[in-house]
Amino acid sequence: MSQYKKTALVFGAGGFIGSHMVKRLRSEGYWVRGVDLKRPEYSQTEANEFIQGDLTDYNLVERCIEFKGYLGNFYQYVPDQHVDTFDEIYQYAADMGGAGFVFSGENDSEIMTNSAAINLNLLLAQKKINDRKNVNKTKIFYSSSACMYPEYAQMDVNNPGLKETDAYPAGPDSEYGWEKLFSERLFLAYNRNHGIPVRIGRFHNIFGPEGTWTGGREKSPAAMCRKVAEAVDGGVVEIWGDGEQTRSFLYVDECIEATRRLMESDFLGPVNIGSEEMVTINQLADIAAKVAGKTIVKKHIDGPLGVRGRNSNNDLVREKLDWDYTMTLEEGIAKTYAWISEKVEEQERLYNWEPIPSFSA
Repeated sequence: MSQYKKTALVFGAGGFIGSHMVKRLRSEGYWVRGVDLKRPEYSQTEANEFIQGDLTDYNLVERCIEFKGYLGNFYQYVPDQHVDTFDEIYQYAADMGGAGFVFSGENDSEIMTNSAAINLNLLLAQKKINDRKNVNKTKIFYSSSACMYPEYAQMDVNNPGLKETDAYPAGPDSEYGWEKLFSERLFLAYNRNHGIPVRIGRFHNIFGPEGTWTGGREKSPAAMCRKVAEAVDGGVVEIWGDGEQTRSFLYVDECIEATRRLMESDFLGPVNIGSEEMVTINQLADIAAKVAGKTIVKKHIDGPLGVRGRNSNNDLVREKLDWDYTMTLEEGIAKTYAWISEKVEEQERLYNWEPIPSFSA
């Protein structure tokens, strides 16, 4: 008998949320295969097997979704009668980033093409192996985003909280949001027409340690923590726009817990996975400064902003999953700031490093 509880495949396992999910699944006794273009940047993967590859390649996806036994190997030939399907698949892989990446308009075609291709490849390949093996047990989680909600419902900074039913009439403010909305419908169509079990969560600004914190694709909590860490006490921190745009942010561990509950439930979704603690970006900067023990001067500059106000309504997730967030934003920022400030210090040490002169006898 196997030592493992279940098998899971994680697409996007080299990314922020995907790598955290791998850790969670392994802690629960799963055998996990991770797949991504890159390995996790800030920690060693805990996946039993990690495949580096491009998931827009259908042939790669078709091979990845085949489970060849605990003693098998992804690259080995295994007779078809010994090939199985995974118990669960978690699909996080996407072309994404913060406002500077998503809302600039410069990356729209790549965002839509790459993300949609991965989702299409996964569903086509899963249907094919289900038909071949005459099974349909693999439950697939798809990570959607609050960016799919219509822009017209997010014009007020005092957003009352977006309900799942607010998705239509559709009108996302970015191509990233349109792709997420299309992919939600794609997964649900495969559920209706082919019986593939799916679960859909709409993530609201997930943050925490081991996420992208510099380089242009980082989300606002990481960017704010970095800016405060780089600033001297009393220094200037730049904020895009007037800083009065509002958002809610959810710590990554709570996101993982809600996702696991969704996968264990009979509820398909889509369902919001987020916090209802809405703050302005100015307040986010103040929280980061507070946990850092610094005073800052805010300098407002031009930059991509996205919608004016966004917040999560958690009525449905409480009802269906008996889940709610427990960590305050300040508690989550404190954990995130501690990690990012260490990275900033490491970077500064490397930048200021000078070789020790050598002396000849």
